[in-house]
Amino acid sequence: MNSKISKGVQIKGTETTVEEFWRWAYSDLLSNTNRGILAEFLVGYALGLTSKPRIEWDKADFVYNDNLIEVKSSAYIQSWKQRQPSKIVFNIPKARAWDTATGIMSSESKRNSDCYVFCVYTDQDKSNYDLLDVNRWDFYVVPTSYLNEHFTEQKTISLSTINKFCHPVSYSRIKAKIDSVLN
Repeated sequence: MNSKISKGVQIKGTETTVEEFWRWAYSDLLSNTNRGILAEFLVGYALGLTSKPRIEWDKADFVYNDNLIEVKSSAYIQSWKQRQPSKIVFNIPKARAWDTATGIMSSESKRNSDCYVFCVYTDQDKSNYDLLDVNRWDFYVVPTSYLNEHFTEQKTISLSTINKFCHPVSYSRIKAKIDSVLN
């Protein structure tokens, strides 16, 4: 199937289009899955890496200047009813990596990227949120080597811990910060 599907393309054998499917399936950007994909897109776009479609299960979210980048997302507000804002926690486990280019799973469990970008959607008021406003996001860029050195076996890391050694950057500074961390 052609990866460049036009939004007006008819789903064969139906009266509906790919655009209608996308609207039905992906319009709730606050859901964990869609918010995570949006965060990946924002980081990828900042790095100029969105001309090719996203690869679902690759060893990292992006290859940028021969470095692997992992993007993680979290938010205080969720799609579901909440009594209080969510605690911001990110998964950082060591894992075996699937390489989509070779079709081979690595034998070693490790953190497979060179850096992580932790994306936090900062709104805490669900009555007026807008995930499409990059000014409402914070981005934390952390070298994987730092995580490996200080959080060797940890499978998760909280935002409060990240804030002890890293400051957020705005969307316009993501590329410069990643470049700085990787060099």
